[in-house]
Amino acid sequence: MASSLISNSHHVDFDSVFGMNDAAMTQMFELLIETGLKEFLGCPAVFYEAALTEFFTHGSVREDGMVVSTIRGINVEISEEMFATAFGLPNEGLTDVSDVPKDLVFDARSLFSESKAQVSISCLKKEMKIEYRLLHDILAKTLFVKAGSFESVTRDRFMLMTAITFDVKVNWSNLLFGVLKAMVTPGSRQAKGYAIQISVLLQRVPGLELGASKEFPVPRILNEKIVHRFVSVNENAGVTEVADAPRAKKTPVKKTVSKKRPATGDDEVAPVIKKKRIWAQVAAIRNDQLEFQTKIAADILSLSTQISDIADFLRSGDAKKGK
Repeated sequence: MASSLISNSHHVDFDSVFGMNDAAMTQMFELLIETGLKEFLGCPAVFYEAALTEFFTHGSVREDGMVVSTIRGINVEISEEMFATAFGLPNEGLTDVSDVPKDLVFDARSLFSESKAQVSISCLKKEMKIEYRLLHDILAKTLFVKAGSFESVTRDRFMLMTAITFDVKVNWSNLLFGVLKAMVTPGSRQAKGYAIQISVLLQRVPGLELGASKEFPVPRILNEKIVHRFVSVNENAGVTEVADAPRAKKTPVKKTVSKKRPATGDDEVAPVIKKKRIWAQVAAIRNDQLEFQTKIAADILSLSTQISDIADFLRSGDAKKGK
């Protein structure tokens, strides 16, 4: 059950990412702080699996707009004000992304672009600079928690990326609380998420025993190492989602050694070997596809020749004589 609770959640380790030697990437994280999302994205990286399971099982939205649930017989009530206070979220600004100024959207189409050409408002991630691909994933997977493919940028996310980049005030309290309400609304297509954020809220409920906590999985914590991996994969393979399988980075980066066990030569070589095996498999598959396409083309050509011969025969006098 834990995997379903955290599959659409991420935690940002701001202290770690600001240690990166990547000005464009660190500037993107600075924008998130200036927007007022630091406490929401960087809250304590622990969750309570049993309590969260009950929360979503019994959760609903009351007529007054409060999110309510029952956990171990204790009533839980979460208002937008409580939600905003817990994470210091701005409660003033845009509530409709369509209101982002058009001139800023025009500028963003050039600023976000990987090439000299402007990108469209609904574009593919691979058309954008790497730091904006990561910003897109943080919006798509951590804030708005939508399941499915993340290779395409939606209009709404493009607008929010523009607002964040150009410091347009956004009512994040209203927007994010709306996502939480959709999570507990029966029949909603909204995926479950906010595992660590809801855990923070539940800790504020008087008399509620949450049980044992679990640490958030390291691959879902956006720290210096994970962000370097994201950059590496994007440079080598075009587009990927946040926290994909480990890959090696060709360009030298600052090495960080875990306190739990020292880094070894085998640890560094393993990702390289894995990458070579993957590319070998890809090459083999592509070769099989080319051979199959060549065979089909040859069969079509042969069939076309036979049909042509039959047509010539029917038009000839031999056909009329019954030969």
